[in-house]
Amino acid sequence: MSVETIIAPETDHLVVGHAEWVEARRELLPREKELRRQMDAIAKERRNLPWERVDQEYVFETICGQRTLSELFNGKSQLLVYHFMLGPGWAEGCKGCSFISDHFDPMLVHLAHRDISFFAVSRAPLQEIQAFQKRMGWRFPWASSFGSSFNFDYGVSFTPEQVERGETYYNYSTKPFRSTEAPGLSAFYRDGTTGSVFHTYSSYARGLDVGIGVYNFLDMAPKGRDEDGFDMPMEWLRHHDRYEAEVSTSACGCQK
Repeated sequence: MSVETIIAPETDHLVVGHAEWVEARRELLPREKELRRQMDAIAKERRNLPWERVDQEYVFETICGQRTLSELFNGKSQLLVYHFMLGPGWAEGCKGCSFISDHFDPMLVHLAHRDISFFAVSRAPLQEIQAFQKRMGWRFPWASSFGSSFNFDYGVSFTPEQVERGETYYNYSTKPFRSTEAPGLSAFYRDGTTGSVFHTYSSYARGLDVGIGVYNFLDMAPKGRDEDGFDMPMEWLRHHDRYEAEVSTSACGCQK
């Protein structure tokens, strides 16, 4: 292999010989390991955060009828709730929420075996949720909080007046937000002895990136997320049934 240093014409990217490539890769590796150690340490701090007791008896509409927050645990001690942006009367759900939701179905069996129940929750009535869920082909549990203050209490829904005044409180600070709905994820724990439910953690905005497996793979690809040419991140994104061209997902890349 040539060790001549050149520039790739199409990308203006540096091209080197194998030995130089390995050396550059080895220089980055300790920083990647340190980042992973930092992430592990932050995850431990996250688990050590204080909890708050959930005193309100929230009621949700599910395909099995009305269920309280405690009943969403389905016999588990832990519950993860994804706050999906789908408001009453919306024609379809948020495409960013749909992007992360494309990852939910395969993980359910693994979460269940780690004592975790999972639900998506939206303010749209259950009938509207079911229509969109059917269109997207998803099977994960999805409940409606319509008529409940749940989404407002957990910082992912706002009144039109709050949006108009730019007084939406999101991701732990007041800032303008263009929609009455926002994405988020909240974690809860249920005490098996007393039945008490505790709110243990919530994450919003870029904090949800960790759940987007596609982004994790894009970050390792040569062009990364490739969003520099867009006015906003995710501008390229579509609902998975809205992309203009068919892309083969078969094992060998053929169109069969």
